[in-house]
Amino acid sequence: MREPAGESPLEQAVKRLDRAISQLEQRLAGGAGKAGGGLFDQDGARLAAELDKAKVREKELEAAGAEASAALGRAIAEIKAALAGDPAQVQETEEA
Repeated sequence: MREPAGESPLEQAVKRLDRAISQLEQRLAGGAGKAGGGLFDQDGARLAAELDKAKVREKELEAAGAEASAALGRAIAEIKAALAGDPAQVQETEEA
């Protein structure tokens, strides 16, 4: 069961979580929840673990995004300084 390549890991985790919840709801609606409380506990634990992984990945992606944004800001400053013909400003941004 492969996920489309264009989706982020967070989107993939959300889709897996949605599928798992749908399966759980179907089982509960079919009466499986009455006889198998252990099944619910196992699914709940698995879903909680997947949610924890997704939250960790989300924080990693946010940090990577902030890092990329800062690098992009430095690159823009360097380009502006180069276009303005201010070599001292270009050197300052390179050292930062």
